[in-house]
Amino acid sequence: DTYRDQVRARRILPVIARRGTAHGSGLGAYRWVVERTFAWLHGFKRLRVRWERRADIHEAFLKLACCLITHRQVLS
Repeated sequence: DTYRDQVRARRILPVIARRGTAHGSGLGAYRWVVERTFAWLHGFKRLRVRWERRADIHEAFLKLACCLITHRQVLS
């Protein structure tokens, strides 16, 4: 409810689904896809705990992890 109050304070109509209830707007219908993807990425320790100081190396490992996740999904 605190987020709803913050949204109302900015004169925006809150269309935020409550947990465990369906609503007609369709928002949040596929949220679990994002959460699942983050869980898959956290399966790679090197991404979960950032060891690299350089952003380009970290991004390269992120892209490699995405390729591996996609490859696993295609094979299964």
